[in-house]
Amino acid sequence: MKAIGYVASRPADSVDALFAFEVPDPVPGPRDLLVRVKAISVNPVDTKVRMRRQGTDETPVILGWDAAGVVEAVGADAGAFCVGDEVYYAGSLTRPGTNAELHLVDARIAARKPRTLSFAEAAALPLTALTAYEGLFDRLRLPRGVADDGTVLLIVGAAGGVGSMAVQLARRLASAIIIGTASRPESATWVKDLGADHVIDHTKPLSAELKALGLAGAHRIFSLTATQQHWPELVEALVPQGTVCVIDDPSGLDANLLKLKSGTLAWEFMFTRSMFETPDMDAQHRILSEVAGLVDEGLLRTTLGAHFGAITPDNLRRAHLALESGRSIGKIVLEGWA
Repeated sequence: MKAIGYVASRPADSVDALFAFEVPDPVPGPRDLLVRVKAISVNPVDTKVRMRRQGTDETPVILGWDAAGVVEAVGADAGAFCVGDEVYYAGSLTRPGTNAELHLVDARIAARKPRTLSFAEAAALPLTALTAYEGLFDRLRLPRGVADDGTVLLIVGAAGGVGSMAVQLARRLASAIIIGTASRPESATWVKDLGADHVIDHTKPLSAELKALGLAGAHRIFSLTATQQHWPELVEALVPQGTVCVIDDPSGLDANLLKLKSGTLAWEFMFTRSMFETPDMDAQHRILSEVAGLVDEGLLRTTLGAHFGAITPDNLRRAHLALESGRSIGKIVLEGWA
């Protein structure tokens, strides 16, 4: 089968940063689905792994985690699925990625894709939907339901892939006052259209921006980008006994700043369940199934922001460059094999 990967870390605009090659077709294990990949999306984790993990000439690294495709074979212990099922999922960091024509995924972290979406539209969802859902409801413990308790949820970086899903999920499944941050007019419009009550500018002091809205602070803060840069303001904006959930890779955070407010710092890493095969690993199957249902009911929409064409080395390099610019809105998707 055809795959796209790399041997050594190179800048995304280098011709050998990502290249095509042939590898044997994978063989499913007992819990696996063998999926023919129809579409993929590219995430910040792809660019980070590209610059950290090295391959060899014999075994290049195959990146990619988000995928939508069709099941071609089912392992003996993956009986919830059938050959021909259309599925979507975010994969595992411990296995070869989805930038390949055929891919193996543990059935416990896959689900049938939304019926109302194309493969490209579905491929935009899994990783960001899982991260957003786990961050909101598992880490921040945002109450689900319609009871209005005055909770203020601040989502920093709300126009990105995770932020776009977090705004929608919070709007549909909880009753918080949703404050998204964005610094450009087009980003602010995107966030507002997804369901945020207010949009503030994260290039300005966040605590002052909240006060300008008549809010004393945020009970729950979901920090998706530039956490290190925003950290003092995040703590300032947090109400006493509030929680901050972080997904990026800040260095040198001073957790002592949270002490006076008895604040909680939580981490969300979507790959934890699959990496450690936790007892609740199949929660990701349930989450993706719920998301698919909400999409098919018209309550959630795909966060596809740009379609970069077929799955080719050139288009993947373009996608990595776009993500590394930090200015993409929504998700970048590629579809079909040239």
